[in-house]
Amino acid sequence: MQYQYSRSMLYEQLASEVGDAIRRGALRAGDRLPSVRRLADQRGVSVATVLSAYLELENAGLIEVRPKSGHYVRPRRGDELVAPRPARRMNAPARPSVSDGVARLISAMRDLSLVPLGSAYLGADDLPIAALNKLAAGISREMSTTGATYDPARGLTALRRQLARRSVAWGLSLHEDDFVTTIGATEALYLGLRAVARPGDAIAVESPTYFGVLQVIEALGMAAVEVPADPTTGLDLDALEDVLRGGRVRAVVAQTTATNPLGAVMPDDARRRLVRMLDRHDLPLIEDDVYGDLVFDGSRPRPARAYDTAGRVLLCGSVSKTLAPGYRVGWIAPGRYHEEVERLKFAHTLAGPTLTQTAVAEFLAGGGYDRHLRRLRRVLGARVEQVRDAIAAWFPTGCRVTSPLGGFVLWVELPPGVDALVLQQRAFDRGVAIAPGPIFSARRRFGNFVRLSCGAWSPRVEAGVQTVGEIACELSGRAPAAAPGGVA
Repeated sequence: MQYQYSRSMLYEQLASEVGDAIRRGALRAGDRLPSVRRLADQRGVSVATVLSAYLELENAGLIEVRPKSGHYVRPRRGDELVAPRPARRMNAPARPSVSDGVARLISAMRDLSLVPLGSAYLGADDLPIAALNKLAAGISREMSTTGATYDPARGLTALRRQLARRSVAWGLSLHEDDFVTTIGATEALYLGLRAVARPGDAIAVESPTYFGVLQVIEALGMAAVEVPADPTTGLDLDALEDVLRGGRVRAVVAQTTATNPLGAVMPDDARRRLVRMLDRHDLPLIEDDVYGDLVFDGSRPRPARAYDTAGRVLLCGSVSKTLAPGYRVGWIAPGRYHEEVERLKFAHTLAGPTLTQTAVAEFLAGGGYDRHLRRLRRVLGARVEQVRDAIAAWFPTGCRVTSPLGGFVLWVELPPGVDALVLQQRAFDRGVAIAPGPIFSARRRFGNFVRLSCGAWSPRVEAGVQTVGEIACELSGRAPAAAPGGVA
């Protein structure tokens, strides 16, 4: 059984091309776009196709219509924002203690009365849930014994075969037997860390880093050494080299593409240098590639694993950010640690869920995934800009905000004196969930930072951003950047 999308509509292709040109800066704020008829003639499409493309770009907030004048690139208030300052170096290990704060955040995510700015998740309308559920229902009918036996510990063969096929697009050439499927990327990180380190060992992580990494390190009784990360290029390799020379760490955990919470993308030459550095120190890298498919410009950077010839890189991923978080389908390609990871997987969860793995495998085989990704990247790029515009309008003067290259979260540095935990509580009280900076640090740093999700956009979400901005203004004693009329 296979599910296939129809070919991408012409207007979607056109909207994607024009939107990418705007995000790259080839088309700048205030530039006039070609008239509808002229662009139709240039591209050999109908006027209706161009009108539909322009309407989609207008709905995404990228262009605006000026009466009797035409279509123009919309000025972005968020362009005025500057990036947050990188963290200071701090090479001593620390035991993370973030679980309580994360539990509170996850609880808020389940409260539908709160505006969902805290957790990095997408709504059902942005994901092919209906198609996946239809596949799962068909599989249950046609294969009535599905679930009656355990899959091998390494996971469903059909899914691993599809992952091997997709690895070519990642710039790799992996075999199905190189993969072990997992219950989401969290289990992949857990298995990877258990395979390469022991309780009491220190693990180098980005600073700030995804709180789920710190949770796993905390649960395993390990310590974290925080290495500064740049908002654009990711992990500071000079700082990491200093840490590795000190002999303090047993492994490195890092995202190299669309990092969470910064949205940074490590350049290719830096990925090569990172792998060479680990070779010299004989250390493993657990590479979290969960956002690898969500770079806004449509590129798919090669993971650091592509430069690894010694099997030191354990590549982790999942479909949680692109297809279905509730399906809990992830994977790890553990290199030289494969045997140990498979043994740990068997001991930890025995096997993965057959039905959801089968549905994901059939969806990937059906050919609709790439079309879905093209649309999703375009939508998320626009939403990130909409939230940045709202922050620029309503947050206190002096705020700093990332300009991510992928993913769908923003890292916001608030004026000194604003306590992110106090801000979180007051936002809860007014119906908005946000993620406070301290849960992104083993040392509970980033006391005046918050992470905001851009996974949804609506008048309710816009009002939620405004509410958080108003509270931040109250706490900082600073005025908002916008006039009371709203976002320009």
